[in-house]
Amino acid sequence: MRLLRTQRFDRSYSGAPKEIRQVFDKQSLLLLQNLRYPSLRAKKVDETNDVWQARVSKDWRFIFQIAGDTYIIPDIFPHPK
Repeated sequence: MRLLRTQRFDRSYSGAPKEIRQVFDKQSLLLLQNLRYPSLRAKKVDETNDVWQARVSKDWRFIFQIAGDTYIIPDIFPHPK
């Protein structure tokens, strides 16, 4: 598997706190190893469009889609409370 980050993701990522960027980098490596890794808590949030959400931290999430051998990551964002 490989990661494809969109321009939208890049903008959101660059605006995120440094600590969140570091944790995302770790979590994205875990995603590449195992979609079901427990700390990711990955779940499908839109069955029709095959959109998944995974945990960066308690307060941050990222969304992704799976296309063949690629995880397409369009955004990272603070988790709404």
